[in-house]
Amino acid sequence: MQKIREEIEELKAEIARHDKAYHTLDAPLISDAKYDELKKKLEEYHKNFPQFFDEKDEKVGAKTLDIFSKIKHSKPMLSLANGFLREDISDFIERVNRFLGLKNQDLFSSGLEFFCETKIDGLSFSARYEEGHLVYAATRGDGFEGEDVTENVKTIRDFPQNLRSANPPKIFEIRGEIYMGKQNFAKLNLCQEEQGAKVFANPRNAAAGSLRQLDCTITASRKLQHFAYALGEVSSDFVCDTQAELNKKLRQFGFQTEPHSVLCHDLDCMMNLYQKISDRRYEFDYDIDGMVYKVNDFKLQERLGFVARSPRFAIAHKFLAEKAKTQIENIIIQIGRTGALTPVAVLTPVNIGGVVVSRATLHNQDEIVRKDIRVNDVVLIQRAGDVIPQVLEVDLSRRNSDSKPFYFPKNCPVCGSEIVKTKDDVVLRCSGGLLCEAQLKETLKHFVSKDALDITGLGKKQIENFFAEEKVRSFADIFSLEEREKTAENPLRKKLGWGEKSVENLFFAINQKRKILLEKFIYAIGIRHVGESTAKLLAQHFISYKNFKKFMLEHDEVEYQEFIAIDGIGEKMAQAIIGYFRDSRNLKMILDLEKYLQIEDAVIKKLDSKLAGKSIIFTGTLSKMTRAEAKKKAEELGMKVVGSISSKTDFVVAGEEAGSKLKKAKELGMRVLSEEEWMELILN
Repeated sequence: MQKIREEIEELKAEIARHDKAYHTLDAPLISDAKYDELKKKLEEYHKNFPQFFDEKDEKVGAKTLDIFSKIKHSKPMLSLANGFLREDISDFIERVNRFLGLKNQDLFSSGLEFFCETKIDGLSFSARYEEGHLVYAATRGDGFEGEDVTENVKTIRDFPQNLRSANPPKIFEIRGEIYMGKQNFAKLNLCQEEQGAKVFANPRNAAAGSLRQLDCTITASRKLQHFAYALGEVSSDFVCDTQAELNKKLRQFGFQTEPHSVLCHDLDCMMNLYQKISDRRYEFDYDIDGMVYKVNDFKLQERLGFVARSPRFAIAHKFLAEKAKTQIENIIIQIGRTGALTPVAVLTPVNIGGVVVSRATLHNQDEIVRKDIRVNDVVLIQRAGDVIPQVLEVDLSRRNSDSKPFYFPKNCPVCGSEIVKTKDDVVLRCSGGLLCEAQLKETLKHFVSKDALDITGLGKKQIENFFAEEKVRSFADIFSLEEREKTAENPLRKKLGWGEKSVENLFFAINQKRKILLEKFIYAIGIRHVGESTAKLLAQHFISYKNFKKFMLEHDEVEYQEFIAIDGIGEKMAQAIIGYFRDSRNLKMILDLEKYLQIEDAVIKKLDSKLAGKSIIFTGTLSKMTRAEAKKKAEELGMKVVGSISSKTDFVVAGEEAGSKLKKAKELGMRVLSEEEWMELILN
């Protein structure tokens, strides 16, 4: 018995470690399937040796992060028991039947229904409304206490801040999942990789990381979505009898609900739905990891109640992970637009869930070392989120005796330039810049991409072909292509897949982009760390291309300090932007391009505000509005919000616990406003 107790304690500790990694740190250490195996093993121990378990073992998830204030749930947010096979669901139905005192043959004929919906793989939340207005939103946390993420949830576009009802309930608390769509996840990871930031393992981690941001503008940029599906605390003036009715009322109130829900009256119906959804889940733009079956009638749910850490009236029917073993034939290095090196495993093709997989990402050097991945290894592959194939583990029993570790090259495999890694970077990079054909090609792809110039008919595939044929090797080449085609030895119109009309359409589309806004131009040229929002900031600051170019080529210390004071720029980004123009190859590309473009000044709203054009900085904690609201209000008045104090700062607004910025402002004799004085200033 002592040995069993030790095994149970070790298993509890291991699960607690994984709970913290998954729920608190958003960085799971093992796959969901492996975790489910551990949980199932613990449940078996709990069933056979209940004396080794107590109340603390009933907590769900993990402790909340200290950086967020805490919210106690009015009702615990518990997890669902899991089933994997038809027999598991059959046993669940029989347990419901026995508890309610129904005979087996009467289970469905008595009118008992099950509400069946997909199980969204996101971050659980609870949101409380009083008199129809959102009061707070919280994560699940440990099931009893979660993190206050109200301001971040408010940035989710499809999340109602007020219930759509003329007579809303006095108290209405809903539960659901916040998630990130697969397409937005792919875009986010691409952006993260280009900026040398954290690359998320899956959409669930990305959603959790995005919701747990201290700066809610970051959350807003991540395009999160939600599904609501359950109730927490509600007042007696809200009347609802079934899960299906709740689903309908949630939509009426303005919430998004899972669109594939079905009412089932027998086990065969549930299994057929499970298989249908399992076969089609790749079509959904959000990750699901199973189905959830709930007794539809709320009165019966109340009778059934809860056991330990899960309800008796519901069960999760998990999908079996789509995995397969295959061999790594080679490991190649891909070079991104900013020079980032990404290792990719070339696999012996294998069918996983109906998709032939021949490549899998290995993420980075640390991942290869951690999993000890080598060429010729037999590995277990999983399509993570049904999108990105990844290597789960190596089958060491099948490793060749002459196997050797994989080492990253010291020089770029494309251009031969030195591979470098700076202290503040998480990835290795090729130092060749535009000398590296891989970086040049990816830069050109970015230039014509949808969020940049968005030239119809000129996408990644066309850039690949034009680059190989040396028709396009610079930004300017795109705009001189039509003229050069007139005397080309192998003109486009004679190539397979092209004709007079398609060539004419391409040149028309290119010519439509000869006039471009400054912010679009800045984003399109592909400066590292400069996304769309930063490009807009730069355009608003410099107004004209002439000013922008002049500063990049020549500026004094005062101008530089004013530049890094722009809220959202800072020293690191400033150096990257200025460094871009100090590279002779980059500068030549820009100077050649400007001959073909009309770069229009930034659009500045003409405001009647006495504060328009003034610069302002907020420091300390504001009590009457959030920092984001204060910044937004200042920008609406035409003010420039800066991140650090310079001699040109006009106003300093100091909230509670203001620190070094307030001290510096006083030393410089600047005008410091309290939050009340700021409110009075903007209202008058």
